[in-house]
Amino acid sequence: MIRRYGLFLLLAASSLAPAQVFTLTREQMMKYTEKSPYERFSDGRPKVPDAVLKRFKDLSAEEVWGVLNRNRYLNQWAGDFQITHPEKKLIGRAFTVQFMPRRADVADVNEADAKAKGFRDNGNQRALDMLQPGDVLVADLLGRIEGGTIVGDNLATYIHETTGNGFVVNGAIRDLDGIFPIDMSVYYKGVHPTPISRELMITGINVPIHIGEATVMPGDVVFGDREGVYFIPTQFVKPILDNADVLHIHDEWTQEKFTHNNGKYKSSDIYGSPRSPELKKEYEEYLKKRLAEVKAQEAKEGPQ
Repeated sequence: MIRRYGLFLLLAASSLAPAQVFTLTREQMMKYTEKSPYERFSDGRPKVPDAVLKRFKDLSAEEVWGVLNRNRYLNQWAGDFQITHPEKKLIGRAFTVQFMPRRADVADVNEADAKAKGFRDNGNQRALDMLQPGDVLVADLLGRIEGGTIVGDNLATYIHETTGNGFVVNGAIRDLDGIFPIDMSVYYKGVHPTPISRELMITGINVPIHIGEATVMPGDVVFGDREGVYFIPTQFVKPILDNADVLHIHDEWTQEKFTHNNGKYKSSDIYGSPRSPELKKEYEEYLKKRLAEVKAQEAKEGPQ
């Protein structure tokens, strides 16, 4: 509780962004994400390269979980969503938006500040206008359904056309019949015909938020599949991908042994690791050869 309150004070003391109460300065963003090895956006948000994000398309949730679990990052997954296209993974850089119940003395100052700087008075669109290609909007609307509708089909179209991605909302959407045909995965808690309520206000953009049991930082890699969504701290991107390469090669070798050896091996001879010294040696040589091939291909595709 003390640490959470300290972070609240830090945010309150930071310079105000044009359209929300709290944000992180570039220096604060870099401090709280200092373990990230990647380049940054102008505001300090980590920018994992597109070529690296592309590699996540071949990963499973188990491969993400394994590395995070070993490093005791246990609060990076959120589930219990409805998903528009569960067969399509959601992968990108987290762009976080925090909503709170409206309080007049805070909201009035917030809106006056926005108006003075030429912004519209509909806060959710102010956030949407800041999205960039490769972003994934991650919005906490307190789990509300009625009045907690982050977008309908028109603004959902804008999100997809701007980012190339879907989005995650701890809240609702509207116009589902119009959103469903869009070729993107949307993770949401419910559907309601009401527009977003004026009894909600944006209090933070690109600040730490929570989605379910997960803590989300701006720039985290969002990895969504049929089970739910991981929010991956960027310092674990390379370990996850490197570990996945080994696991994929192990599975490749294991399945080849089961498929093309006419019942020669029992399952325990091969899986989870080869039993005999001869098979162990064969697997280690295969792993070394295939890892070299994989790394050579990755080097051709761009920076990691």
